[in-house]
Amino acid sequence: MKLKSIFIICLFMAFAWSCKDDSKEPVDKNSMEKTEKDFDYNVEQFADIKILRYQIPGWENLSLNEQKLVYYLVEAGLAGRDIMWDQNYRHNLKIRKALENVYTNYKGDKTTNDWKAFETYLKRVWFSNGIHHHYSNDKLKPDFDKDYLNELFLATNTKLDGEAFDVIFNDKDMKKVNQAKGVDNVALSAVNFYGPNVTNADVEKFYKNKKSPDPDRPLAYGINTKLVKENGEVKELVYKSGGLYGSAIDEIVKWLEKAQGVAENKAQGDAIGLLIQYYKTGDLQTWDDYNVAWTKATAGNVDYINSFIEVYNDPLGYTGSYETIVQINDFDMSQKMKVLSDNAQWFEDNSPLMDEHKKDSVVGVTYKVVTVAGEAGDASPSTPIGVNLPNSNWIRKEVGSKSVSLGNIINAYNNAGSGGRLKEFVHDDEELELEEEHGQLADKLHTALHEVIGHASGQLNPGVGETKETLKNYASTLEEGRADLVGLYYLYSPKLQELGLVEDWKAVGKAAYDGYIRNGLMTQLIRLNLGDDVEEAHMRNRQWVSAWAYERGKADNVIEKVTRDGKTYFNINDYDKLREIFGELLRETQRIKSEGDYAAVEALVEGYGVKVDQAIHAEVLERNKQFTSAPYSGFVNPVIMPAKDADGNITAFKIEQPTGFPEQMLEYSKKYSHLPEVN
Repeated sequence: MKLKSIFIICLFMAFAWSCKDDSKEPVDKNSMEKTEKDFDYNVEQFADIKILRYQIPGWENLSLNEQKLVYYLVEAGLAGRDIMWDQNYRHNLKIRKALENVYTNYKGDKTTNDWKAFETYLKRVWFSNGIHHHYSNDKLKPDFDKDYLNELFLATNTKLDGEAFDVIFNDKDMKKVNQAKGVDNVALSAVNFYGPNVTNADVEKFYKNKKSPDPDRPLAYGINTKLVKENGEVKELVYKSGGLYGSAIDEIVKWLEKAQGVAENKAQGDAIGLLIQYYKTGDLQTWDDYNVAWTKATAGNVDYINSFIEVYNDPLGYTGSYETIVQINDFDMSQKMKVLSDNAQWFEDNSPLMDEHKKDSVVGVTYKVVTVAGEAGDASPSTPIGVNLPNSNWIRKEVGSKSVSLGNIINAYNNAGSGGRLKEFVHDDEELELEEEHGQLADKLHTALHEVIGHASGQLNPGVGETKETLKNYASTLEEGRADLVGLYYLYSPKLQELGLVEDWKAVGKAAYDGYIRNGLMTQLIRLNLGDDVEEAHMRNRQWVSAWAYERGKADNVIEKVTRDGKTYFNINDYDKLREIFGELLRETQRIKSEGDYAAVEALVEGYGVKVDQAIHAEVLERNKQFTSAPYSGFVNPVIMPAKDADGNITAFKIEQPTGFPEQMLEYSKKYSHLPEVN
């Protein structure tokens, strides 16, 4: 599971790299702080997007072999970049190729409003890995007409015919992922996990007939397949060498084999070997074997995420989107936060869950702050800030999981500046002071508790199927809300001060509660158009958690809705009572998950997480007009440049920043287009 960046995201502070190789000079902290101060994190802004850049602190402390490992893993990730584009929508690659041809070859007037609108549209498509918004799932609307696009095509000898051209302007395939109630979510979702004429009923029937050899260790059916219907029969197309996306997967494998050759230790090398085998065969037992090996491989300075993983883009939660993150340990910060994973059993034992839903033994939870060295697929340009994997419930229970926070990404957010929205939406000076003094630490701890304790907590009742089967299209938002609630419950707890993580647990907890309610009930609405329902899983979970807590506490005025000078605010009057409410909701969400109670999750999400108070939404949008900072941010990746000797052997590396966002996108398309046949 991954935690995406949210509206107010001033989280981690920068920490100096802890040098592994004693033969090298340690990094001077004052020098590093000066470098970070002088570094320009901002690249450009367009539409609702801000593009940032990030550094790779600690790179120079890696050995040459470790640097090679990072480089090979980054290249492996980028080799599969186009898979994500095709997964998102069947015409994405054709459209991107056509638009990029215009962008690079057009010699006409580039000062017109139409050309500027074309540039913005292409940048939005690049950012979203396709023609649907990366967060809302709505189809992007160009601010130019089809006649102008045809003029550009004619001037640049560009071809884009039929449905692929028409869909840019028409009302077809309007939602990448449609999570609406009472409709055929598969049929009405544009995401390319299912072929034409495949329905919800087809998918559910197909996977219902799949039986794992070991029912207690269910295989991840659907994680690496596309379901199509041929002659009325549903069949799987498997992502593997020689199968669907095979040409790109072969490139991934080529770089993974290089990475295996410079692995830091046997456990790491064996895990990479299993990933290679999985890519070659598509075998789901190998996928589980790999995840077990990867989870156990905790030694070393370098780690990675690579494959078809998160299922948020599948309306029924089966198929994983292609994603890679390559990371280097931040030893200093990881050691500071290791205390959470060391005390995972205490948090489980003292949670408000029903006893039968608690794990007797929380095993193998590792937590690290890491430095990102490269991202691709579903993690780029829009990146998570925290990740907890693997997603398999049985592996989490028997083996454990890895939780990471992306320290340098969060640091880039911190240093990129903000738009001043905080003062507009806080209720009073006390709330503002709490946020300014404790907000960063509160958000940091919430991310850690969400990933380390939240996703690792709880267990399914015996005989209950996997969550994607029982809770269906509500599985993702239920799981993210459940993990959020674990974090919220413990953020306002003296245990954090006892563990040495905070100096004033009440102040940190209050800042966390203020920020969560403010965001869940108001500020995240700047991401929606007036009249829209909430569709994205994380936005839904923040709203249903906040709205349920607000309603539950109404009788005691726990959270007060305040109107002042025509503006709405939400003020928490009783933090202790709010913690009890969060605990009550946590208990219920775990019961829903443990028992597979579809009716209850449907009532919870549809009742509190989907519909928006239109009056508040209109007010929030109006109040937000004064701010120019974009509500969404993403990143270009640093470029790792190898230096080679006369025999072609890598002797060193240089880290460079890309010239700009379009330049990197065009370079990626030129270098990593490994899907010659577009669906």
